[in-house]
Amino acid sequence: MRPLLLLPASLLVLASSALAQTLPYPRAADEPMSSVQVTAPVKSMLIFGDQAEQLNATYAMSNGWRMKVKPSSRYISAVIDNEKPIRLVQVERDKFVSRDGTVTMEFNQGEWGDDMTMSYVPGRDLAQVITISSRVAQR
Repeated sequence: MRPLLLLPASLLVLASSALAQTLPYPRAADEPMSSVQVTAPVKSMLIFGDQAEQLNATYAMSNGWRMKVKPSSRYISAVIDNEKPIRLVQVERDKFVSRDGTVTMEFNQGEWGDDMTMSYVPGRDLAQVITISSRVAQR
């Protein structure tokens, strides 16, 4: 009779050890984790003729970069040096933001309205915002 009792008990021990081997281990403190970021779409404004004319310029930035801004009716395209264009939409008068929210430009600043400030996040893995001021170099 004892052998019959030992068989179910040994099966129970084997099943519990098999279950323990299939569970994932706890994460180490320095192990990379994935994350999800949700942002609402930016509500944009139209850019009208007089404002488009004012924005269409080349800017000399304080860090030595040169940025060419070309407006359209729905967005501006900003090209810094020989990099790929950055597309920004107008969210307030003279304030433009990229669709992902990582680049912001504010125009019509300074005493004469020729200054512009750009803020951007240099990388998604950094909790840092860089702000660069600039002046119109050429219209």
